[in-house]
Amino acid sequence: MTNNLRFQVVEEAFKKQALNITAPNERPSAYFGKYVFNREKMYRYLPNDIYTKMIDVMDNGARLDRSIADAVAAGMKQWALEMGVTHYTHWFQPLTEGTAEKHDAFVEHDGKGGMIEKFTGKLLVQQEPDASSFPSGGIRNTFEARGYSAWDPTSPVFIIDDTLCIPTIFIAYTGEALDYKAPLLRSLHAVDLAATNVCHYFYSDVKKVKVNLGWEQEYFLVDEGLYSARPDLLMTGRTLMGHESAKNQQMDDHYFGTIPDRVQAFMKDLEIQALELAIPCKTRHNEVAPNQFELAPIYEECNLAVDHNMLLMSLMKKVARKHGFRVLLHEKPFDGINGSGKHNNWSLSTDTGILLHAPGTSAEENLRFITFIVETLMAVYKHNGLLKASIMSATNAHRLGGNEAPPAIISSFLGKYVSTLLDNIEQTSNLKPEISNIQREIDIPQIPDLIVDNTDRNRTSPFAFTGNRFEFRAPGSSVNCASAMIALNSAMAEALQSFKERVDKKIAEYEGKDGSTKESAKLQALLEVLREDIKTCKPVRFDGNGYSDEWVEEAKKRGLDVEKSCPVIFEHYLDESSIRMFESTKVMNRKELLARNEVKWEMYVKTVQIEARVLGDLAMNHIIPVSTHYQSQLIKNVQGMKDVFSQEKAERLSARNMKLIEEIAERTEKIERLAEELTDARRVANRIESIHQRAIAYHDTVCPKMEAIRYEIDKLELIVEDGLWTLPKYRELLFIR
Repeated sequence: MTNNLRFQVVEEAFKKQALNITAPNERPSAYFGKYVFNREKMYRYLPNDIYTKMIDVMDNGARLDRSIADAVAAGMKQWALEMGVTHYTHWFQPLTEGTAEKHDAFVEHDGKGGMIEKFTGKLLVQQEPDASSFPSGGIRNTFEARGYSAWDPTSPVFIIDDTLCIPTIFIAYTGEALDYKAPLLRSLHAVDLAATNVCHYFYSDVKKVKVNLGWEQEYFLVDEGLYSARPDLLMTGRTLMGHESAKNQQMDDHYFGTIPDRVQAFMKDLEIQALELAIPCKTRHNEVAPNQFELAPIYEECNLAVDHNMLLMSLMKKVARKHGFRVLLHEKPFDGINGSGKHNNWSLSTDTGILLHAPGTSAEENLRFITFIVETLMAVYKHNGLLKASIMSATNAHRLGGNEAPPAIISSFLGKYVSTLLDNIEQTSNLKPEISNIQREIDIPQIPDLIVDNTDRNRTSPFAFTGNRFEFRAPGSSVNCASAMIALNSAMAEALQSFKERVDKKIAEYEGKDGSTKESAKLQALLEVLREDIKTCKPVRFDGNGYSDEWVEEAKKRGLDVEKSCPVIFEHYLDESSIRMFESTKVMNRKELLARNEVKWEMYVKTVQIEARVLGDLAMNHIIPVSTHYQSQLIKNVQGMKDVFSQEKAERLSARNMKLIEEIAERTEKIERLAEELTDARRVANRIESIHQRAIAYHDTVCPKMEAIRYEIDKLELIVEDGLWTLPKYRELLFIR
């Protein structure tokens, strides 16, 4: 692309105005869930007895009676047709980090030469999409293509454009899960069973425990014209080259700053459409890096929250294009500035209250709080390597470990108050907190006194306690956050199962001994097991600076996983402790885990392979030709100097150009050599039969070559004439006008 064309793209992108989107006249509460078959719609369109049975399925986990499916389908179809819907699809989440759908029309022959709209319970409950091209990790051969999608009635059906979307699980013909939703639902059930049993030590009336999730979605926006002029962004989601802008985020002026008008219009349009789909958008703001933003909803039940996040990511991309933008969900689209994550705020609640709520005034409440805090820490400690594997990817590896995101070591920040409370329990039987909140006086008459939470926030902690929840900050912005939730929920269920088994054993041992009552025996057993667990999980507690080199060394001593290689980190899924945990909680079996790791290694290889091929192409077909063209211009200038000036003066005046000519020659020679070495490294890696070892080879041999090529290209960008450089630069990509 010539200089004029490049700057024409820039100017057109800057001048393109966002659509004038106006909100509906109603308040958001009036159109919230407009395109969702929610309880209000179910009450209107289903017979009373069918509605009651569906509520029992949704609220109490009752088994879905297929005999009511036809009645439910009839009600859904009536509502959908009234909304202008013509098609339906089973909407599922395969192991691609995205969603999948196959649309079918509501049409059948009427037997009289015409067509009728038809949608039956059989079509609602189950379908058989062609499963051959979805990642399966060897569970299915290509010629064994059967896979089944089955309706998840706990997540409401919704409408996108002219299509009724039915959230479903996706399983193989032989029963293994081929998606994220099936194991997520199993993990939620495991937590429910284990946590409810433990709750009965404190509250006998608890019937159900659910997992809540509040995700925070970070993302970048870039002008569509500039995006299209960057082949690396187009094909990989990140810039594989590009020298950082003189001004980026160092002034901290973008963070929480005024939202640009064009971005505000995009956000407004996105929120309206999201609210109509019952995604409870709550917060929006500028993030730290230029062109980086965040959207966060109100907390929801975990399964529904995951569905809403996947739906929102699709919606963001569609809405952005209407406003002349492209959404970048890659964890590290630009080098030298902050990347994007998807913070998962995780908590537990019962049908009677929140389990991780800060302690109150009674010993029973405090003991409940301590129990669930400690057992969460036990889950994180025992499976810290697995939790890291659950959030690791080829893209998130670029973000983790920098001074902008959690380190690639899983630890938990509790804050001074909770840490002191646990230390006291470890040493004594004191369950009385000194104070739950601190009233802080501010010497400004117009400002009321603040109630300060009993925990601060540690931005360097991957798993921080923040009042009544844990914030798992390590998941990447582009991934399905179900992956992290499956691992965390399963580990939590295992920890609670173990806790109850040990407590019950001690209760049986102490009851009646020395006149102990059942209640006193229970209290003694609870405290003893808690003290054991507080000591056991202590290595995972860290309230300091997670970015420091000292912490890496300290974490090694504590026995925490400090591995940085993405393919090696994935191996934790196949640790015997991980397999035992997943199988004991009935979330996944060994075969499913082996298959998923095959998929993870394969996805890693393909991601890096595509990046390497794109980088090689750009280096040889864009960067080197542009650089040598500029070099030729410099050579002509030097030669012209000799024709005009004396030899001595010409040498003096052309000294800088000679230096540039030499530097360009050296750097282009290095790029050519490194590009050839990069190709050879890929060829060698591709001949490795084991996908596991191939992924490791790509990490160890291909990625370093890419970094070396980038270094040389970024140096050339600084010296080649700006008008000749073919690719939009960071200073153009990162600032929206």
